[in-house]
Amino acid sequence: MTYHPKSDFLRVMIERGFLADCTDYQGLDDALIAGVVPAYIGYDATAKSLHVGHLLNVMMLRWLQKTGHKPITLMGGGTTKVGDPSFRADERPLLTPGEIDANIASMKQVFAKYLNYGDAPTDALMLNNAEWLDDLNYLDFLRDIGRHFSVNRMLSFESVKSRLDREQSLSFLEFNYMILQAYDFLELNRRYGCLLQMGGSDQWGNIVNGIDLTRRVLDHEIYGLTSPLLTTSDGRKMGKSQGGAVWLNEDMLSSYEFWQFWRNTTDADVGRFLKLYTELPLDECARLGALEGAEINAAKIILANEVTTLCHGADAALAAEATAWEVFAKGGTGDDLPTLHLTAAELGDGISIVQLITRSGLAKSGKEAKRLIAEHGARMNDAPLTDVGLMIDAAALAEPIKLSAGKKRHALVVLEG
Repeated sequence: MTYHPKSDFLRVMIERGFLADCTDYQGLDDALIAGVVPAYIGYDATAKSLHVGHLLNVMMLRWLQKTGHKPITLMGGGTTKVGDPSFRADERPLLTPGEIDANIASMKQVFAKYLNYGDAPTDALMLNNAEWLDDLNYLDFLRDIGRHFSVNRMLSFESVKSRLDREQSLSFLEFNYMILQAYDFLELNRRYGCLLQMGGSDQWGNIVNGIDLTRRVLDHEIYGLTSPLLTTSDGRKMGKSQGGAVWLNEDMLSSYEFWQFWRNTTDADVGRFLKLYTELPLDECARLGALEGAEINAAKIILANEVTTLCHGADAALAAEATAWEVFAKGGTGDDLPTLHLTAAELGDGISIVQLITRSGLAKSGKEAKRLIAEHGARMNDAPLTDVGLMIDAAALAEPIKLSAGKKRHALVVLEG
């Protein structure tokens, strides 16, 4: 990256590793210097929570606000009804309007932790594209907006091309998605003066479409900026763990498990993740990322504490670190661990260890739980489990049981009453 920006926001994006590409570096830099720039990122409401894969772009919005500009979080109440086909092998399952509204309400909790919403010039806005998409007249939309799109060009975009090259079906419904996203940018510019759309690099084609459409319809100059699609140094998609997606909502993933995800970062990723996911100074990120051996573990704890503090608060970060210390260093159970609460009725005359491992979330299925035991990867109260047929009764649950999968994943089983 050879461009040397004058604006604080672009400088932060480049120095901390957020920037993959920009449609017009000079034009955007000039706009950022000239005044408050409203910028948006869109989030389709396909789940009740954002996950760690979204966190990079949430941090971009946070830095945008910290450098004196206006973040817009655009909830896809309208576009979720269609589903983004970008780089997917199949069509997304369609959700009902009620499911979409419930997902948006749940997702809003996380944004409030990272952004300040309100009416001041740099306060964030929460919008929903259903506001302008739900009432579109199809014939008017085709005539006024559709005529600006070349099907030949749309077919050339990588997100569409990759699907067609694999001879996988792409429905007309999904093909419309990029037109709707382009229209979002046009409407945000018209209604709120939005000058910038940001997103992952897989959104480049959709962003460029919106810029072209706005130029044709309104004759306004607007800009696009993309972030890299992150993978961990061992090749995994960022945000995935053995247990599935790493959710940002506390009711979908405990703050302890969230903390553990960051604590388990591979050595090679520590410096990069400190720059992207914390607000520590760059020289401190570099110093911590360069540590080796046992010292790098101290850097991972700082990473976990900083990211957890932003997402769940300082108290949750301190509690997670204390629990980890109790579990790993002292061999205790830790009262902040993910906990499976069993009633006497559920327990009955006894419950199999395989069921307990599965229900506590340490394995996705009974088959996986049995394999874990067979491969000596499961422990109960720190003792290796060897018997897949082991039954646990009320006497065994007189005290909470700690179950472990490998060295880093733990859960408690507690008998209620």
